[in-house]
Amino acid sequence: MKSREQEYKEIFIAEALEYYDALNRHISELEKDPNNDGLLAEIFRLLHNMKANAKAIGYIQISDLSHKLETAFELIRNKELAFTDETVTVLFDGIDLLGELINNVDNEGYQVADENIIRNLELVVENANEQENGGDKQKELSRSAKYINAKNITLSDLVYIQIKKLDHLLNLVGELIIDRDRILSISKELNHSDLAAVSAHLYRITEDLQYSVMDARLVTIGSLFNKFPRIVRDIAVAEKKDIHLEVSGQDIQIDRNILQIITDSLLHIMRNAISHGIEPADVREKVGKPKVGNITLSAQSDREMVQIKLRDDGKGIDLADVRRGIVQKGFLPADVVKDLRDSEALSYIFEPGFSLAKEITEFSGRGVGLDVVKNAIDSIGGRIRVDSEKGKGTTFTLHLPTSIAVKGALLFEVAENFYAIPLMHTDSVVAFETSELHEIGGLLVAEIKNETITVIYLNEFLNGDPGTMDLGSKSRLKGLVQNIIIVTYNNRKLGLIVDKLFRQQDIVVKPLNKPVDAIEIYGGVTLLGSGKVCLVLDVPAITRYFLTKK
Repeated sequence: MKSREQEYKEIFIAEALEYYDALNRHISELEKDPNNDGLLAEIFRLLHNMKANAKAIGYIQISDLSHKLETAFELIRNKELAFTDETVTVLFDGIDLLGELINNVDNEGYQVADENIIRNLELVVENANEQENGGDKQKELSRSAKYINAKNITLSDLVYIQIKKLDHLLNLVGELIIDRDRILSISKELNHSDLAAVSAHLYRITEDLQYSVMDARLVTIGSLFNKFPRIVRDIAVAEKKDIHLEVSGQDIQIDRNILQIITDSLLHIMRNAISHGIEPADVREKVGKPKVGNITLSAQSDREMVQIKLRDDGKGIDLADVRRGIVQKGFLPADVVKDLRDSEALSYIFEPGFSLAKEITEFSGRGVGLDVVKNAIDSIGGRIRVDSEKGKGTTFTLHLPTSIAVKGALLFEVAENFYAIPLMHTDSVVAFETSELHEIGGLLVAEIKNETITVIYLNEFLNGDPGTMDLGSKSRLKGLVQNIIIVTYNNRKLGLIVDKLFRQQDIVVKPLNKPVDAIEIYGGVTLLGSGKVCLVLDVPAITRYFLTKK
């Protein structure tokens, strides 16, 4: 994984080489049209940016040389230095040296080949005021170890590529992975040594190709996080609040498409934190808090996932208000709501139409639009969780995959058909005695790890007759022990009884075709190495279906 410094360096080099090419082109054009103020302004802009960027990243030689060139062109632009043949030669030498420095930023042993180039640039600047008077130093410049440049043409090691091209390439890799797994399965069935060897080699190179393409799509979260100091400042000014933002984990890497999809969601949560989470300064002082509100935005790697947290030290979410809201808006009856765990109750702030905002400002109230945030995160196979303590603050945690093309999944069988559930939504797998399942309120429930969890028999749910389906009866279960996959979504858990458990496996999820794409409980399809079709269950859709069954 690249460090943040390495990525910044690569971006600088790619941009600096573009500037170098543009400077060569513009100076050649300026030589033909010395009075073109537009060209002079563009050259000056490029050199000024090069100087600032190089200084920011610590390339002092490049910064100093850019500064000398910038000064010379400023004199030319102000008509204080004539654009003579001698001057043009010195400037071209300086630009060539600039390109040499850029291409050797990683070469610790590199030394400037001819110091006369830098001396000539200094003479150009020193003599600017003497040119009109025919000073001796200008003659010295004309007589001077001119550096003759005979370098070969070189191209940058970095290229820019449109993200849609990488998307297409990753889709092709996905197809290749499916065929690879099929070939591996066939080679095992035939037990042919040569085919097995070729298959093993195909597996290795396909895996390398997959990770190489995925790596090419990675960007640092800092490319998004670094925009937030300004955003927070603007919102805080509008809300008349003092906010201190602490950002960490900018060097964590994630798929560029995932970062794009969650950008609006993260911005929405940040606005809510400032607008309705952090109290006004006078209110904070009254309750013994510092006048300045604190928000932390952090990222860290969690196995093959990325975890983003946004925490404020504001007033928190009043759980009593949330429970009242759940009842008032008709989500659940009061007798059910009082037994909800705090995390389950908080999950309802993500439901459409749920809001605790007492007022609507330019920025959304906490709860307004959070269903859109959740839907965006669901669309990439992620999870969002909220934890809050009244008077102490609120934390939103986003669990995101590093890539959306290939997903880790748990494979299982129901009624001789194959299914998969993304590992993102898999909490645990347990074997549970049938006798320990209880029939309550038309559903089965079980006490698993000190939690009361609704359990459904997937065979009955997926294949049962809607007219006679009975999800709350144990009579249709087979055997004395049930294999149960505990899935989690939006702080709520659901147990799925399956016939057979298989293994964890990376799968490439393909969208379903019409008309089955309209069936909400299926999130896509994949093809197993055996050639069997495997449906991918949509855990959010299944969980939502049973929320009203409590």
